[in-house]
Amino acid sequence: MNTSHYPHWPPGLPHHLIAPETSVYTNLQIAALRYPSKPAIIFYDSILTYAELHAEVLALAGYLQKACGVQRGDRVLLDMQNSPQFIIAYYAIMRADAMVVPVNPMLMTDELAHYIEDSGANVALASQEIFSRMQALVGSSGLKHAIVATYSDHLTKDTTLTVPDFVRAPRDVPVQAGIIAWKDAIAQGSQAAYQVGPHLATPDDLACMPYTSGTTGKPKGCIHNHRSVMFNIAASPAWSGSIVPNHVALAVLPFFHVTGMQSVMNSMIFCGGALVVLPRWDKDVAGQLITRYKVTNWTLVPSMMIDFLSNPRLAEYDISGLNRVSGGGAAMPAAIAQKLLELSGQTYMEGYGLSETMAPSHLNPPQRMKQQCLGIPHFSTDSRIVDPTTLQEVKQGETGEIWINGPHVFQGYWNDPQKTRESFAELDGKRFFRSGDLGYMDEEGFFFFTDRLKRMINASGFKVWPAEVESMMYQHPGIQECCIIAARDAYRGETVKAVIVKKPGSDVSAEDIMSWAHEKMAAYKVPKFVEFVDSLPKSGTGKVMWRSLQEKEAAK
Repeated sequence: MNTSHYPHWPPGLPHHLIAPETSVYTNLQIAALRYPSKPAIIFYDSILTYAELHAEVLALAGYLQKACGVQRGDRVLLDMQNSPQFIIAYYAIMRADAMVVPVNPMLMTDELAHYIEDSGANVALASQEIFSRMQALVGSSGLKHAIVATYSDHLTKDTTLTVPDFVRAPRDVPVQAGIIAWKDAIAQGSQAAYQVGPHLATPDDLACMPYTSGTTGKPKGCIHNHRSVMFNIAASPAWSGSIVPNHVALAVLPFFHVTGMQSVMNSMIFCGGALVVLPRWDKDVAGQLITRYKVTNWTLVPSMMIDFLSNPRLAEYDISGLNRVSGGGAAMPAAIAQKLLELSGQTYMEGYGLSETMAPSHLNPPQRMKQQCLGIPHFSTDSRIVDPTTLQEVKQGETGEIWINGPHVFQGYWNDPQKTRESFAELDGKRFFRSGDLGYMDEEGFFFFTDRLKRMINASGFKVWPAEVESMMYQHPGIQECCIIAARDAYRGETVKAVIVKKPGSDVSAEDIMSWAHEKMAAYKVPKFVEFVDSLPKSGTGKVMWRSLQEKEAAK
C-alpha cells in the first residue's frame, strides 16, 4: 500500500471509508423522506422539491417496467443535456433495477447505433432537441421504446434569466410506434396498474455504464455496479468535510460525464442538497444563478472558469458564498486559480479520475491543496507510478503510468474481455487498473499528471509533454486558450506547435509568443510554429480535443 501521502491526510478523517450497502436509488428515497418539501432541483427559477422529484421517479420507473418491459440488469440508454428530466430518468432506471447507459448528447445517429448495439439497450430516454438523431433507430435496430422529454415541461415559473430557445421550445414529439412523450409516460406510470415493483437491486447489481472517449477504436462501456458507484458518491462530500442539506451546487458540468454525475448530481442528492441545473454553459446565467441562489459548491473544468473570470460583467455577480470550487480534466492555469482566490477566497481543488474509476481516485486534501496537481489517492485507494514497459514501480519523482486499486474501480469493459485483461495488472498481490495516463509522485506523495501514455512529442530525442508546455503558455497575458501538438520537422523529426486562441483585444504575434516562450522554458519545448484560431475544438465535457488537432496537423 502506498502510504507516502498519509502525513498530509485531511485531519480527523479515516484512511478507509465504509460506503453504504444500498443501491444508488436509495439515496434519493432517503433524501425524499428526510427533506420532502426542500428544493432538490432549481431549473431557471422553477423548483422541484424532493417529494416531487421522487414521485416522478417512481412513476417513470413503473412505466419502464410495465409498459417497456424493463427487467433487472437491462441496459437503458439516457441521452439528454442537464435537466430535471435527466435526474429523474437516471434514478428511475435504477429504481426499475436496470443499468443506466449515459451518452453524450452530441452524438450523431451512427454513433448512437453503436451504443445501442453494443450495450444491448432496447429502451432509451432522450430529449426532444436531439431526438431526431435517434428517431430512425427506433424499431429499425434493437431499440424498441423511446421516451422523449421536453425541457419546457419543467419550466413552471416565469424567469428573468436568459433561457435558450431549445429549453423554451414547446412539446413536439413525433407520432410513431414505440415513441411516447415524457408527460404521457409519467401520466401512465402514475396509474395504479403501472405501479413499480419491489426494488431488488443489490450493491453487486449493474448500476451505470459510462463509455470511454474511444481514443483507440470505438468507445468501450465501463461496467460499474452499485457498490463502485456508491463509493465515490459517499467519498466526495466526506473528503471536503461533508456536504450538508443547506448546500447548493451549480450543476453545469454534464451529467452524462462521471464527474458531473458523481461529484455534483449524485453527491448532492446523497446529502439532500439543492442542484441549480444548467443544460449548457452560459457565463452570464451562471453568474446570476450563483448570486441569486447563493451557490456554495461549483465543480467545473478549467475552460469554464477561464471564460467566467474574463466576463466584463463579472463585478455584477456575488460569488462570495462559494465554499468549494473543484474540478479536473485538465490542470487549472496558475494565473486563473490566483484570480479566483483573490475574488472569492477559494483555492481551486483539483482532482483526478476516469470513467473507469467513476470520478475521482485522487483529490487534493482541503487543508493542503497544490496547484496543477492531481492530489493524493483518497479513501481506500492504493495508487502507484509504474514503468509501463517493465511493470515495476519507478523511483519518486520519475515519470510512469498511474495505476489505481480501490473500491471505485470498474468491473471491466462491456463485451471486451481482452481489453479488460490488458487494462489490469498485478502488483504486490493486488489487481491494479492501468490508467494509460503518465505522471509522477513528489516527495510528499502528491501525484502530478504529465500526459497520456501516447501523447508525447519526441524532438531530436528530447521528450516534450504537451500538458507541461500548455501550463506554461497560459502565463502569457495574451493567451486565452492553448493546445500543444506535434508538427513534422525535417531536422528534429517532430517539433512543438501551439494552437492558440488570443484574449479579446490582444494583438500578440507568433513571433512575440515564441520570443516570450524562449524566456520561460527549455529551447526544445518552445513552439516552433504558432497557429491562431477563433476557438479550440472541445468535447461535451469541455475538454480540449487535442487529438483532432493532432490528426488535422498530421494530414497536412
